[in-house]
Amino acid sequence: MTGDAALLRALLDVEAGLARALERAGLAPAGSGAAVTAAAVPERFDAASIGSAAAGGGNPVIPLVPELTAVVPEEFRGAVHLGATSQDVLDSALMLVLARAGSVVARDLDDAARAAARLARTHRDTPQAGRTLLQQALPTTFGLTAAGWLTGLDAARRRVRETVAAAAVQFGGAAGTLASLEEHARSAGAPGAPGEKHARSAGPPGQPGENGRPAASATPGECGPAVVELLAEELGLAAPVLPWHTERHRITEAAGALAVACGAVAKVARDITLLAQTEVGEVSEASPGGSSTLPHKRNPVAAVSALGCARRAPALAATLFASAEHEYQRAAGAWHAEWEPLLDLLRVTGSAAAWIRDALSGLRVHPERMRANLDLTGGLMLAERVTTLLAPSLGRLQAHDLVEKACAAAVDERVPLTDALTEDPARRADLDRAGIGRQEIEAALDPTTYLGSAGPFVDRALTTYESTARERTAHESEG
Repeated sequence: MTGDAALLRALLDVEAGLARALERAGLAPAGSGAAVTAAAVPERFDAASIGSAAAGGGNPVIPLVPELTAVVPEEFRGAVHLGATSQDVLDSALMLVLARAGSVVARDLDDAARAAARLARTHRDTPQAGRTLLQQALPTTFGLTAAGWLTGLDAARRRVRETVAAAAVQFGGAAGTLASLEEHARSAGAPGAPGEKHARSAGPPGQPGENGRPAASATPGECGPAVVELLAEELGLAAPVLPWHTERHRITEAAGALAVACGAVAKVARDITLLAQTEVGEVSEASPGGSSTLPHKRNPVAAVSALGCARRAPALAATLFASAEHEYQRAAGAWHAEWEPLLDLLRVTGSAAAWIRDALSGLRVHPERMRANLDLTGGLMLAERVTTLLAPSLGRLQAHDLVEKACAAAVDERVPLTDALTEDPARRADLDRAGIGRQEIEAALDPTTYLGSAGPFVDRALTTYESTARERTAHESEG
């Protein structure tokens, strides 16, 4: 969807859409739209040869136009590329590719978010070690971990959807004024009256309306914006207020949305690779990859592949942001620098989204390993809670000092924290003075009773996700 074939298809779609728009505006003979559309078939053109010839003029539209014109019936050739400049066609084609590929990216992100929501719901109360700086910190739940994945993926999906919806047609002519189109309209005496509505033809795209007359027309002096609107309709893109040849926020917004999506994917993928480590073993992929050498390996290949794709996004996005400075009415170099990075960024984001969808859809969760890892340090993870328990009787500083020494002893002697606290005579005396016994210590070190607001946070994430999903479904049904 982002390779040479996809770009060629989009370039031809733009030229065909322009011919249909011109016919509807009364600026091209009846039948022009159908004739150009019929000729604009990718199989008739060699993308490689067009790409080679592009070096002569600096873009692929220049060699494409005469090749397309040659296969259009002679009486309709005047409608090919009328009023347009190369950047109009290439920018509009890139927007078409963005809209088409971006819709697939958003769909895969949606599927991934749905899988994360299912995990969050199923494991709302499954205790898990929370880790900071790669070390165990405090208990959390796997449900909350998955809810975090869900909110990141769904936010990325929304932003990609917004970018797709904002993808706009480009049509401004050589310097953004459409002067040649206006001149053509005056010389051709285009029919129509000021303010006449440009309604879509009742027939198929490119066909005349009733009585063989154009379904819409434009008045000289006003036909430029009218054709922009019609071209946007034909291509299914947004109509911009002005040509945006050197105002590139659409490109940078797309770069930002795609890079953010890769970031959301990378967060999930990195967590999966860490949780799937042999020593951790809290999750595993449904279809792990093997090794050419080691028969025992079960690698989380979907998450690894997602990471490999996502890692490329920042540099590609940076190139697009760095290329946003376009001079005057046409950039010398900055425009050209955008094409490949944008297509590459779409490609790696789409791949990353697809891989993480696969990773999450079949993710296997191992609660027993999560519990074993919680118990791995013999209660040290909840030492903070013991300090809080003792502070009212011993004072905050003394309680902290007591628990800190007990933690050190537990590590040195390789014993549970409960034993380090209760079996040392001096510490035992302090506990007795505080009225705290072994039973209270063991209760305080139970990770399942120190989860704070983890459950309600999961509920909030799921409620928000389900609400937006219902709204999206209703909107799509209305559409």
